[in-house]
Amino acid sequence: MTESAPTGIDPTIPSVARMYDYYLGGKDNFASDRAAAEEFMKVVPTIREIARENRRFLIRAVRTLTDLGIRQFVDIGTGLPTQRNVHEVAHETAPDAKIVYMDNDPIVLIHARALLADNPETIVVDADLRQPKALMEHPELRAHIDFDRPVALLMFAIVHFVPDDAEAADIVARLREPLRPGSYLAMSHGYAGSMTREQIHAGQAAYRMTASGTLIPRDVEQFTGYFDGLRLLSPGIVPAPAWRPDIVFGDEPDFSRPGLLAAVGEVV
Repeated sequence: MTESAPTGIDPTIPSVARMYDYYLGGKDNFASDRAAAEEFMKVVPTIREIARENRRFLIRAVRTLTDLGIRQFVDIGTGLPTQRNVHEVAHETAPDAKIVYMDNDPIVLIHARALLADNPETIVVDADLRQPKALMEHPELRAHIDFDRPVALLMFAIVHFVPDDAEAADIVARLREPLRPGSYLAMSHGYAGSMTREQIHAGQAAYRMTASGTLIPRDVEQFTGYFDGLRLLSPGIVPAPAWRPDIVFGDEPDFSRPGLLAAVGEVV
């Protein structure tokens, strides 16, 4: 991306979506995004691999859900389009699957709408995670998705940008409310592992420059709470690389390593 920006976008303020794009090797980012991302990489040198792990978890989770018969997907906090998006993975085995991407980053919306202009099964909606009731009642979402049928709610690497623990839990609970039995929640979330408090604070400082304001890693117990009342699919709550990996090496999941926790749960 050149350093010129669409009207209404300040390229001097880093965006978490564009930082993520930079981690994945994308070009849709500004100098401010790259600078903030490089600061974070000083604290978490493995962040590029963590971002790729998140994408691989997305692919495996969506494949699993389509195999289970899910034909409706709501992806909240979509991020910039990259290789192997939800609609691409789902449509490989379920070309009739309906997908709604929901985000409030202007650059994300511009790119996603351009990419999906000729894809009637997939739409892009401008919505804010921090307004869960309005998000789930959005008329475009309701016109595209039938909540009387099972739905997969996807929240990959997004809730950790909600700084307050109670608010984060409330948001997830409210987003789950419309889901009927047979629906699923798939999530990944930042996890500090064995990082020290000083390292965590240093990493948060890099994200404090963004419009989102911060990044809050949460522990296994907090992440488990988002799935209260759901039936977790095997292997339960694990680091993202350990959720049904394509190649199994026999190692136990490494919870000491900073990265992302991951899980998929069924509404029962």
